[in-house]
Formats: sequence, structure tokens, C-alpha cells
Amino acid sequence: MDKILDINVVNSVAHLIQLSVAPVFLLAAVAGLLNVFVGRLVRIIDKIDTLELEEETKREVDNTYVSSVRIKDRKSFLLKRLKTTNYAIALSTSAGLMVALVIITMFLSAILKFENGTVISTFFILAMLFLITSLLLFLKEISYTTHFAKK
Repeated sequence: MDKILDINVVNSVAHLIQLSVAPVFLLAAVAGLLNVFVGRLVRIIDKIDTLELEEETKREVDNTYVSSVRIKDRKSFLLKRLKTTNYAIALSTSAGLMVALVIITMFLSAILKFENGTVISTFFILAMLFLITSLLLFLKEISYTTHFAKK
């Protein structure tokens, strides 16, 4: 015996998929931001590694070598950028997790037949707060870069 799909179930699932499209696009945007943040993080780490390798080489040649104030300032600046970028990555990842929770909660509320708009709204608001904060940290990291370049 063939089961006939209930048109209401099909329409309900189709509607849920439509509602989840916007959060999925947001998830893709967060993934793009994470890609940018990780790229910057890698460049910062490469710069730190280059400075440390340069200092090691100088110490091997000259046992009395002492890092200049400029090198110490540069390292300190790079570590500040590294920390800021790490926070931005953590917050962007948290935003992505919150968006994923929005999607899952939407589907679960339909499947399990419970009304929980408050939970969905809370997850979405948290996602936006995390995203906004990560973008502000990204602006801060960029301002560090431009400030140091002006010196």
C-alpha cells in the first residue's frame, strides 16, 4: 500500500525550508568572515615567526645581541593584533553556532510541535551581538595595523 503524502506536511516542511534560507545565507557570510579573519591571523603568525627567526639568527652570530626597542614594540604590537583577531574569530564562530541553533530550533519546534519563538529570537539576537562584536574587533585590529604603519 502506497502512502500518500499529506499536502499539509509537505507545505509545512517547504515553509520551514523557506524560513531557514535567510539564516543559511547568514551562516555563509559568517564563514566568509572567518576566512578573512583566519587569513589575517596566519599573516600575523608568519610575521611573528619571521621576527623570531631573525632574532635567533642574530643571536647565533653575536652572543651579545639584544633586541632593539623597535623589534620589541613590533612583537608587542603583533601580539596585540593576534589577541584581537583570536577574539574576533571566537565571536564569529559563536555567531555561526547561534545561527545553526536558530535553524535547528526552527525545525525541532515544527517536528515536536512546540512553540518557542523566544528561544529562536534569543539565539538570533545572540548571533547578531556576537557578529557585531567580532566586526568591531576586526575594525580595532585594522586600526592597530594602520596606526603602527604610520609610525
